[in-house]
Amino acid sequence: MCPLKTKNEHMKYKSIFTAILLSISFTTLSFAQTHQLVQEKINIKAPFEIPVFSVPNFEHCKNYDIRNFGALQGDKESTTAAIEKAIDLATKSGGNIIIPPGEWLTKAIHLKSNVNLHVSEGATLLFSGDPKDYLPAVHSSWEGLECYNYSPLIYAYEATNVAITGKGTVKADLTVWEKWFTRPKPHMESIKNLYNWAQEGVPVEQRLMVNDTSNLRPQFIQFNRCQHVRVEDIKIRNSPFWTLHLYLTKDALIRGIDIYAHGHNNDGIDPEMSQNVLIENCVFDQGDDAIALKSGRNPEGWRLKAPTKNIVIRNCEIRDGHQLLAVGSELSGGIENIYVNNCTVLPNEKLMHLLFIKTNERMGGYVKSIYFANIKAQNVKEGILGIDTDVLYQWRHLVPTKVKKLTPITNIYLSNIEAEVGQFISKINGNQELPIQTVQLKDVHLKKITSTAIQNKYVHDFSYSE
Repeated sequence: MCPLKTKNEHMKYKSIFTAILLSISFTTLSFAQTHQLVQEKINIKAPFEIPVFSVPNFEHCKNYDIRNFGALQGDKESTTAAIEKAIDLATKSGGNIIIPPGEWLTKAIHLKSNVNLHVSEGATLLFSGDPKDYLPAVHSSWEGLECYNYSPLIYAYEATNVAITGKGTVKADLTVWEKWFTRPKPHMESIKNLYNWAQEGVPVEQRLMVNDTSNLRPQFIQFNRCQHVRVEDIKIRNSPFWTLHLYLTKDALIRGIDIYAHGHNNDGIDPEMSQNVLIENCVFDQGDDAIALKSGRNPEGWRLKAPTKNIVIRNCEIRDGHQLLAVGSELSGGIENIYVNNCTVLPNEKLMHLLFIKTNERMGGYVKSIYFANIKAQNVKEGILGIDTDVLYQWRHLVPTKVKKLTPITNIYLSNIEAEVGQFISKINGNQELPIQTVQLKDVHLKKITSTAIQNKYVHDFSYSE
């Protein structure tokens, strides 16, 4: 090798060598990031403090196309097996399970940590209508009571960094499930047994609800005891029961999803005993409530001691449904720090209230710090705000009150609400022993009131202004 003749020449070559090293360094860094699962920070402004939390971003993760694992369109067995194989590989380092365009028939899907189920544009993931395809039973819940039941169609249990994304569609075949909508007497006896087991402290593992008569329909999607969850852009069509159930789950982003489900108990999203959740830019077309906040029924909520807390719902459109937001009636673990902002309710025949808080003498728990602002609606069957402390539905006659626990309800704030037609502005049925405290309505407008505007009893510190 020839020696360098001058200091300038030495510096010149040193600069070139350094540039090459930097180029190699950056290339290596870029390569390392190619298949890396990263965290996206969610920082939300609300009338209360919400901790900054994170959700997974799978953009740079490896893709696992289910066709490469043997999936065939129209073949339920091969597609189910392919998805399971892909999930088992992806969970090791993080990856996207790619559902390509076309219709893919499948059984239950059980997601794991570090996995994103990505339903591509033009793809439909069609879930079998055969209940046997959702066995063995899994640790789940039914209307706030824990049990072992049919697996949710998409199920994640104790998973971290888990997601469902894509412009495609997930759809439930309701051929059998819809026959169970009527809830016949054997079904009612089964949920009566479940209620009594919970009261008696029977271990959850012994509460098996899969038999010939219980007919407890599973949720479509359930994240059970999960953390760092993302659901974005997908379309959901039909559901056996609640559509998207966040159960004992923390740190979740639900963004841009479109739900159409008009069966019995077809709520849109049910955060239950879950915390730090942002729901934004979603479309709801429901047979029941658009969004229902829950926190366990009776002993379940008292035992688990996990309130539903720090929930922000914004920029959503409700095309059909019973309530924009329902709170309860399962709220024994408590519900607090809820902010609904800038949502629109289109004309529909089922809408009962914009905000409905419901409980009963058995629930206990609490409700506090609900903020409901900048809402526009058309017709409302009942009214803008409803609070009822004596809602028992079928339980009133199924079982007696075994433990009496009232629900303190405090600090409910509505502002800048506009609706066209309804019976009332506010109807509060409080409890004489424990009146509701501090309900403030400011700039709340109902253009045509067909009954008495304010119908309240047993509430302290109520104010209303147009």
